[in-house]
Amino acid sequence: MIRYITPLAGLFASLLGSQLIAADAADTRAMIEMNLSGDIRTEAEMARDANRKPAEVLEFFGLEDNMKVLEISPATGYWSKFVGPTLCGAGGELVFSVGVSEDFRNEVMALEGLECTTAINDSITLGSIPGFEFETGDFDMVLTFWNLHNPSAEDRANLNAAVFASLKSGGIYGVVDHTRRHMQPGSREVGRRLDPVLVIKEMVDTGFEFVDFSEMHYHMEDDLMQEVGTPGVRGNTDRFTLKFRKP
Repeated sequence: MIRYITPLAGLFASLLGSQLIAADAADTRAMIEMNLSGDIRTEAEMARDANRKPAEVLEFFGLEDNMKVLEISPATGYWSKFVGPTLCGAGGELVFSVGVSEDFRNEVMALEGLECTTAINDSITLGSIPGFEFETGDFDMVLTFWNLHNPSAEDRANLNAAVFASLKSGGIYGVVDHTRRHMQPGSREVGRRLDPVLVIKEMVDTGFEFVDFSEMHYHMEDDLMQEVGTPGVRGNTDRFTLKFRKP
């Protein structure tokens, strides 16, 4: 009978560990949902939630509230205003980099609940990304939303290499962007779209493992041929949601 104790104990520990992970994920999801209703968010930002599915996105990527997270090019702070309070309220940390404007520093980072945020590598923009390394590392997760279509292929490779170097082993790189048809030639109409197959190839070439994709932002009505800001298309583009891991 003794020989069965170890396997049973191992099974129990495994089940307990899974329950703890599930509980942590549920707790983080609840914090995200609470912060989506935070006073620092505008009505316009809240109106975008139904389409962007922010809580679902962050749960898919596996965000936990005690993580050290890097957000690439936060723009006007749509994601920052609830990711920041979620992390800051639980001992996590949120770092911004690439294209962090002075207005963002003064108007978003100074908001209540974002005390754990910092900005680094301010001189780098999405329009010009040399080979570089982030000023700090050991990130559990890096997030970028609607940004990878902006840099050239060479600049994107520089950014992805810097992200790879900045992540801990097992760290996650979460990407969302507007979908372009596979191998479609570039044009003004599709200039702000990106081929998800190309993105996966570039990430794997960098050293990332492709973990998963989600169909949560699939929009059948988007024919992938129109500029993303076109009336009727804006806010309803088909988007890819991809998850990568550093081995």
